[in-house]
Amino acid sequence: MEYKFKINEFEGPLDLLLHLIKQSEMDIMDIEIVKLTDQYLDYINNMEKFNLNVASEYLVLASTLTYLKSKALLPKKEEDDEDEEYSETKEELINRLLEYKRYKEVTNAFKVLEDARSNIYTKTPSNLKEYKENSIQLSDDITIEDLVKAFKKYLERKELSKPLQTKVTTREISITERRQSIKNILREKKKVEFFDLFEEFSKPYVVVTFLSILEMAKEKELVIKQENNFEKIYCEAI
Repeated sequence: MEYKFKINEFEGPLDLLLHLIKQSEMDIMDIEIVKLTDQYLDYINNMEKFNLNVASEYLVLASTLTYLKSKALLPKKEEDDEDEEYSETKEELINRLLEYKRYKEVTNAFKVLEDARSNIYTKTPSNLKEYKENSIQLSDDITIEDLVKAFKKYLERKELSKPLQTKVTTREISITERRQSIKNILREKKKVEFFDLFEEFSKPYVVVTFLSILEMAKEKELVIKQENNFEKIYCEAI
């Protein structure tokens, strides 16, 4: 059997023992003590031939294996197949191997996670205000979603109250013009109910007015407020 005689390849005597068990394709629960002991001692003896220092814990395990081997080679008594002390020592060794094997499996799993984590780069928090676009000015008690829901209900109410016969007239108005007219209203009143700004109920007028209010809020020309849930929404000059 070929060995690589380098003690640093193994983290300890149990690591070496697990390596030999795997190499010999043994079952930990049914290890062949004689064969395993010979392989382990062969490894240790070759280490000493190359004048390499062998840690004391390797020698301690070597003595345990030698003891188990000697017991295994002794003729078995008919009334007792295995000596009680031998059975306890072997069972303790198997339990140590199983526990160490679980430890190595967990360690390997952590190593995979560590390698994955090393591919992730982080940085300290930065001030992103210079990259931030102007946000729509809303009070803490109202969100854009609240505003849209309220506006939708307003449109539904207006649609229901609209007369059956209407006379359609064409009146074009730009957002620039509408913003100016809203500015004039706020300059005079300072604060006005949101839906009072929709003096006409036609699709072009309503859309332009709504967009104008949002543009003005974004440009910090007004702030949209609602003191409590379900109460009136107001536009207030800044």
